[in-house]
Amino acid sequence: MSDITITERQAGDVTILDLDGKVTIGEGSVALRTAIRRVLGEGKNKILLNLGGVGYIDSSGIGELVSSFTAVNKEGGTLKLLNLTQKIQDLLAITKLLTVFDVYEDEAAALASYN
Repeated sequence: MSDITITERQAGDVTILDLDGKVTIGEGSVALRTAIRRVLGEGKNKILLNLGGVGYIDSSGIGELVSSFTAVNKEGGTLKLLNLTQKIQDLLAITKLLTVFDVYEDEAAALASYN
């Protein structure tokens, strides 16, 4: 039983990754890294991470968000976040990372921001 399920869907040229579960040290953060690297490898570099289904994220998961963000930027792409739970928003605020990421509550607005 996996801690996290990642579902990929396309909206135009934006790849949306719907995360469901926990992004924690070990399986969760590795699954996230693998998904991001795979999408980048397919030449898709506009990525929207939907964290609405993520009940818990630890420092390893936060670290993975940051390294994914950096990896996508290196490929000339953009990684944005969607549907942060209050808990994740608080964590990102405490770690001063809320300002690093482009964060959206509305999927349509998030998608429009890529153009």
